[in-house]
Formats: sequence, structure tokens, C-alpha cells
Amino acid sequence: MRNPAQMPVVGMAGGGQLARMTQQAAIALGVSLRVLAGSADESAARAVADARIGDDRALDDLLAFAKGCDVVTFDHEHVPGPHIEALEAAGAPCRPGAAALRHAQDKLVMRERLSGFGAPCPAFGHVPADAPRPFLEAFARDHGLPLVLKATRGGYDGKGVWVVETLDGAAALVARLTAEGVDLMAEEHVPFRRELAALVARSPYGQGAAYPIVETVQENGVCVEVVSPAPGLDGDAAAEAQRLALDIAERLGVTGLLAVELFETEAGLLVNELAMRPHNSGHWTIEGARTSQFEQHLRAVLDLPLGSVEPTAPYTVMANVLGGEEPEDADVYPRYVHVMAHDPAVKVHFYGKDVRPGRKIGHVTALGGDLAEVRERARHAADYLRWGTRMGEMR
Repeated sequence: MRNPAQMPVVGMAGGGQLARMTQQAAIALGVSLRVLAGSADESAARAVADARIGDDRALDDLLAFAKGCDVVTFDHEHVPGPHIEALEAAGAPCRPGAAALRHAQDKLVMRERLSGFGAPCPAFGHVPADAPRPFLEAFARDHGLPLVLKATRGGYDGKGVWVVETLDGAAALVARLTAEGVDLMAEEHVPFRRELAALVARSPYGQGAAYPIVETVQENGVCVEVVSPAPGLDGDAAAEAQRLALDIAERLGVTGLLAVELFETEAGLLVNELAMRPHNSGHWTIEGARTSQFEQHLRAVLDLPLGSVEPTAPYTVMANVLGGEEPEDADVYPRYVHVMAHDPAVKVHFYGKDVRPGRKIGHVTALGGDLAEVRERARHAADYLRWGTRMGEMR
């Protein structure tokens, strides 16, 4: 059922910070956003008026949630594929659909499909549960050590990924994880220069839009900083990355946003991961682009004309705010006041989450014409919000 203004209702399964930030874009567009959150304490449930409490992995809850929605989308990849198929069969348009989303849910399926149409990927192989040692020995012989082992499903933010230096270590890890029911794949260890991300949008009509290529900085498997545009990236390489991401979106039938995480290597670009939703690498667009990734995702899933991806400043730097390690680090508000006073132009976004060590609780964004200065401003704000100092080691 539509709202009184006859504007569409978008249902987003998942109650995390991505759904929370999508609400801000929905308000500006005049679109009604409904979220399915696991509890009233989740990030989006604290900010979205039409928050339904339920389990987004339970089909009955999903079917009840989808009633009255013009389209259903997702703030994570963990809704079971068969449930999405059931939603589609019941007449609920899901964007992205189950067929596309499978490539973000299963890393082995993604690698096989991308490699099949020639997208550049690391060498990979499925680890057989019944005879892993011969496979590991052959893979290491062909591609060297260390090996990268990945859970085919369920990993994120560095979870479900293991870099193993020896065959004995790999075999022991495989034995333990296989006993726990984890399906595994192996990849070659890629000596990359840096990590990049290409964020694109595609509508059911087939319109596409590509944001500037960004550099992402990871620590312990967690993204801590995003720089737009990626500094020093050749124009031809940037255009190649955008074309690659748009081509993947079209071939996989993606509707909505697609984030393509990339390795920049001596030989060129390699695809690392895919995400079919708003993505951490695109948070900079809230202030740094004419159309934020959250508004763009809503436009795309509703099949509206896509918005401008033009940057609003020469450089934008986004830094994630992580929870500090000590009990006193949980008292963020006094540090928030300092950051606002120190740099009135920096933008701070909190996600309504309890503070825990290393947890993403928000992000900061700085814009300007001098990259070194913009980077320093963003890092200062993120560090101070986490620790109350410029750098954690200053304690």
C-alpha cells in the first residue's frame, strides 16, 4: 500500500547502517522506506519510522514484510537465495534478484562466472572436502605460497579469509574448517600495489552510471579509509575499471548498486570481491558527489533516471570510525564536540551502534583541493573520535 502522496514504498531487508543511511536519501526523494530489522536496537530500526522486526532469513517474515512494498532490496548478502526466489514467485520485485545476488553470496560461483566471460581474476579452485591435500599441493605447485583460503559463503570484513604460509598449515586449517561444515576455495596470493573500488549503478531499464574509482585502505581486513578519486590512477586505467564494473553489472543482471573491489597489480587490474548494495567504499558520495550512493540505489531499484555522479570537490576522503579498546573509549560525545570545533567543515556520521573494540560505529568525511590536507583532516577526526588523541599510540 502506497503512502498518501502515492509515492512508492521500498522495502530493505536488513537493519544495519546501510539501511539507516538509505533512509536519509529516501526522505529527500519523497520515497517511503521500510526496513526489516532483527531488533528495535539495530541501527536502521532506531532511525526508520516503518521498521518491522523480524528475521530476514525466515521466509514467513520476508513474505509478510514484502506485502505492500513496490520493490524489495537488501542491505546485506545473507538473505537465502531460495527465499528471494520465493519472494519473486509471490510477485515481489527483488532488486537485485536472486540470480544476480547469488554472485555476491557465493565466491566460487562469482569466480567461475567472471572468469567464464573473461573478467580478470586471481587463479582459484574449489577445495575438495574429501581429498584436500593433493589439491593444495597441486595448487601451490602452480601458484606458489602463501595460499589464500576463503569460505565460499558468508565472509565479510576480513572474516572467512585466511592467508596460509605452508602446505601443512593449509591442510590443517582445511581439515578443521571442513569438519565445521565450511566450504572452501583457494586463491593465489596476489602481490598488489593497492586496493581500488569501482562503484556503479544499473537500472532495470538498462541505464548505467559509474562513480570515480577510489582507493581503499584496509587494516586487519577492515576498510579504514577511502580516497576519491584514487590518487595517481591513470585516466585510461580508471576508465577501464569503470567499464569493467559496468560490464559485470550488465552480464550479471544487477539492478541497483554494484561495488567491484579490485587489486591494482603490475600486470593490471584483478577483481577481488563483489557487493550488490550500497558499500563502504561509497560512503564518501554523501557529501562528495552530486548524488549519494544511497539515493542512486533507490533511483536504480525504482527504475528512476539515475542521478549525476559528478564530484563536489577535487578530493574527498572518508575515514571509518572504529570503537576504541578501553572502557573510556565508549564515551564518544565529548570527543564529537572537539572534532566539530576543530574542523567545522568535516562531516561526522554515527550509526546508532553501541561502541565495541574495532566495531564500525560511524565515519567522517572531508573534502577539498589539497589531498594531503584533506587526508589529514579525515584521519584526525576519525582518530580523535576513537581514542581522544590524534593517534592511538599517543596514549
